[in-house]
Amino acid sequence: HMPAAQHTNATIQIHVAVFLFGFTAILGDLIDMSAIMIVWWRVLITSISLWMLIGFGKMLRDLPRQLIIKYAGIGFIIGLHWITFYGAIKLANASVALICMSTTTLFTALIEPLYIRTKVNYTELAISIAIIPAMILIVNHLDISQINGVISGIVSAFLAAVFSVMNKKYIKEADPIVISYIELSSSWLLISVILLTMNLFGQSMSPFFPPTIYDWVYLVILALLCTTLAQILTLKALKYLSAFELNLVVNLEPVYGILLAIVILKEHKELNPMFYLGAAIIIGSVFLYSYLNKKVIK
Repeated sequence: HMPAAQHTNATIQIHVAVFLFGFTAILGDLIDMSAIMIVWWRVLITSISLWMLIGFGKMLRDLPRQLIIKYAGIGFIIGLHWITFYGAIKLANASVALICMSTTTLFTALIEPLYIRTKVNYTELAISIAIIPAMILIVNHLDISQINGVISGIVSAFLAAVFSVMNKKYIKEADPIVISYIELSSSWLLISVILLTMNLFGQSMSPFFPPTIYDWVYLVILALLCTTLAQILTLKALKYLSAFELNLVVNLEPVYGILLAIVILKEHKELNPMFYLGAAIIIGSVFLYSYLNKKVIK
């Protein structure tokens, strides 16, 4: 049985990590660059920091090539997930992007049985379906200009479900920091190829460099605190928390994020009460799911 102190530490670590993840949406809104450029810089800075943490690549040499290719493939999906996530923030706002991300549970409930060949969990499915009317409630009361943001956000949630199910399957095969490094550096490669292709077709990505000192500061916070540190805290906490406890806290991300959006970005001025009603239903159902799931597991 683990000491209570370790469990408490792990719980604090995961809350800090999730708070930092919630903060990424705010930073995405504050940084004055396109979604794809934000992700390009974020992944580059994070990869460099992880490269140093794994002893400048020494730990990579022992990994079988097939495994590296699998992690790189997952990394591509993560890259696309982030581009669509920041796309949702730029097309709508941070709160809308975060609420769309709450549908990840729904997609995970659908994808996991297919990918890992487990039995369908009907509790998951029922609660996931209950989220749909709440999403409709939100979308119906949004400005028409924000609908593209919702579409981008839902695509992002779908991709998040795909890579988390795949990660779950292969997480035990290598050191988590090494896995993060392979995934994020391959993310960066994919985004670089996308950027080059866009340039060839005359789509210049301006600005390429963060335009102001504030944008640089936000980017470094986004990469080192909200990505590298949050990732390491999550992986450390994973050792001492059950998947259930972990998911329960991760579900707080939209709560933290939306509260931050109200305080920092004053977003409640552009969203009406129906948005918050829909958000409350979604977040409530996700917690209900976690609660029922624990009963079922026992």
